[in-house]
Amino acid sequence: MWLTTERARKRLAAEKRVFSAAIDGDLPLCLIYPNEYAVGMSNLGFQAAYKIFTQHASCRCERAFLPDPDEATALRRTGASLASLETQRSLADFEILAFSISFETDYLHILDILAAAHIPLRAAERSPHHPLVIAGGPATFLNPEPVADFIDLFLIGEGEEMIPEFLERYASLDTDDPTTKLRALSTIAGAYVPALFQPVYDATGHLAQVTHAAPLAQAPHQGRDAPASGREPTVQRRLVLDLDAYPTTSQLLTQETVFGDMFLIEASRGCEWGCRFCAAGFMYRPVRYRSTAALTQQVTQGLRERQTIGLIGAEMASQPGIAGLCEFIGQAGGRASPSSLKADVITQDLARAVGRNNTHSVTVAPEAGSERLRRVINKNLTEPEILRATELLVGGGIQALKLYFMLGLPTETQDDVDAIAALTHKIHSRFCGKRARIGRITLSVNAFVPKPWTPLQWEPMEELPALRRKMAGLQKQLARLPRVTVDIESPREAYYQTVLSRGDRRAGQLLLDIHAQGGDWWSVVQRWRREAKRRPGALNPDFFVHRRYSSEERLPWDFIDHGVNKHYLWVEWRKAVLERQTPPCDVTSCRSCAAC
Repeated sequence: MWLTTERARKRLAAEKRVFSAAIDGDLPLCLIYPNEYAVGMSNLGFQAAYKIFTQHASCRCERAFLPDPDEATALRRTGASLASLETQRSLADFEILAFSISFETDYLHILDILAAAHIPLRAAERSPHHPLVIAGGPATFLNPEPVADFIDLFLIGEGEEMIPEFLERYASLDTDDPTTKLRALSTIAGAYVPALFQPVYDATGHLAQVTHAAPLAQAPHQGRDAPASGREPTVQRRLVLDLDAYPTTSQLLTQETVFGDMFLIEASRGCEWGCRFCAAGFMYRPVRYRSTAALTQQVTQGLRERQTIGLIGAEMASQPGIAGLCEFIGQAGGRASPSSLKADVITQDLARAVGRNNTHSVTVAPEAGSERLRRVINKNLTEPEILRATELLVGGGIQALKLYFMLGLPTETQDDVDAIAALTHKIHSRFCGKRARIGRITLSVNAFVPKPWTPLQWEPMEELPALRRKMAGLQKQLARLPRVTVDIESPREAYYQTVLSRGDRRAGQLLLDIHAQGGDWWSVVQRWRREAKRRPGALNPDFFVHRRYSSEERLPWDFIDHGVNKHYLWVEWRKAVLERQTPPCDVTSCRSCAAC
């Protein structure tokens, strides 16, 4: 198709690869990001996976993305098949399709891409002649069940060691039978084959048990409890202990991304602070920091390519040596752009180093307006600390400030909502006052979405009408504040995300219906709701969204072993209710959550 071919040619010509690829191997594999090119190429995890696949001697790796809207229209009109970026090869002609999935809201795009490639959506409906469809990425680490019917095999966990192990095991197989292949691959630690796990639901619609078909008898059980042990089978999430052994930086540079002017460097994985809503802080435990020496070397490489260095981590102010690293970047003529900074850890040296060379914006995430609610979510952050950080950033020359808040957090009252406006007014008086050179504040306000493997995973999302009232009231309170912009996410979008975050395998049928409806997910949700009222036993999506899960309930994602004790998460939930905080992780001595 000329439109796709010409666009692919231009995109490839505009890219710069900063690593050396291996000689093309024999295994044709297409790595797919289930969103458009500009979004996928902004994702550091996708780029890291691309490098791993491309440098493996057995693999001939290409890329594919969700087609741009005009391309999708042309594909439907002509009946052509979605093709890879590099050679315009039909996706159906690859041996393996590997999806890299960072966000649950991209689950639907998996179906869109398979359909555009003329590949049956359900794994059970594919023949041995179709590609093996595998998937990985942060969304699948938490809860892969909503897309389990569409994926042959998941790689659960960090891929630096797991992907090469998968490729080597796959290359060693001497069978063309898909079932035999999958059973053999399922013995890799971190591998999850949904066809071997069958959920069983009771009369109330709750998950009663998970039955398991054992893998090949001669294969060892790596990372999975054998059914004979008397315990339900589990899949062990993989992680890399020594991050310095695997630099994670921008690998393909292009201007057609959100971060087109940046060279991205991952500084850490996980977070020591234990915010009770944050999936990254729990699924990446224990927290791991790259050494200052390794980061300095990567910064030096990055400054040859871009002036701005994006430092990526769940919370960057706690990174050992961060102020010195940002100062090094500034002295070299570059500009440091760290991701979110925890206000009470910001020092004067860090503020000055970040503000050097006109860094445009810094992100701080109070998350809640009141200290009471910050204790609930274990933010470990007081109002004086937030205001002090604001003054340090102003003194350091920061021009714009982005603040993250959530609405609908557990135990939230109207006083807590009003406290967001009150705190914003106080920050505004310091950041946009006489000492500020420019002073712009952007509030990003999102509804609370309960995430698996967090202490708040049992909590419901608040009802949509109540959220809308709170959001409208907050906007009204801040409407007349100069140089303040309020960006509010639609509560409906949060509802959709919660369905896919906390849903079980039955949510796959919801995705199928949404795909058949052309992506109009809200009309499908409403239809399912009406059907549930008319027909007893029909599944209502509210079951996953507006219901408090029981402490005794078997959760859809419980079969994944993140190394974090579920009882520990429950204790943290109880502490949230009691408004008690937990100190940050001490990986040298603490064993409370069992991740260390």
